[in-house]
Amino acid sequence: MKTIAVISQKGGSGKTTIALHLAVASALANRNTAIIDLDPQASAAKWADRRPADLPVVLSAHASRLAHEMTRVADTGGELLFLDTAPHSDSAALEAAKASDLVLIPCRPAILDMEAITNTLDLVRTTKTPVFVVLNAVAAQGQEAQEAAEAIAALNVEVSPVRLVNRVAYARALITGQTAQEFEPEGKAARDIEDLHTFICAQLNKITSEGDQSYDQQIRQRA
Repeated sequence: MKTIAVISQKGGSGKTTIALHLAVASALANRNTAIIDLDPQASAAKWADRRPADLPVVLSAHASRLAHEMTRVADTGGELLFLDTAPHSDSAALEAAKASDLVLIPCRPAILDMEAITNTLDLVRTTKTPVFVVLNAVAAQGQEAQEAAEAIAALNVEVSPVRLVNRVAYARALITGQTAQEFEPEGKAARDIEDLHTFICAQLNKITSEGDQSYDQQIRQRA
């Protein structure tokens, strides 16, 4: 099982939205996918309550129970697990980063968000877990996103080449327990998420230990 933590110490960065959308993309690709919601607000768990589909499974847990819940997911054949973390919680974020194969840090291309990202980076770097910053809610036009990407890269962290444009479909879909790719399958938001999901899977393949099968190869054999 591979695990991806979505971490940001700043509220409103889009952690839950990204975790949910990537998890659904994984489930739609026929992977046994789950989310552990570590945020006391339980936004992911509440979304799951509104959702008619069985996957992805969403579990709500305290950070102190993370190892136990991860074992439960693995024991039930989990193939990809997303950890949706709480803002302003160093201990939960640290445990999630330690337990993960990859960390995603969502960041809006705004000065307050970019200033706050250094705290998250400092925390994640102590775990040595590979990390990518994902620019979220960027404008469809203009140089704002590129300028933000260059500024973040100067912090010596890799920035995902896939950026999520600010689109209405994300928020509308969540109201009914869906994601953008289900709410509007041919829409631009769905395409953005699929591109990000493909990129993330490629990174998991690279992270897989030398000599092991790639992540995608392992999944295909289980299918």
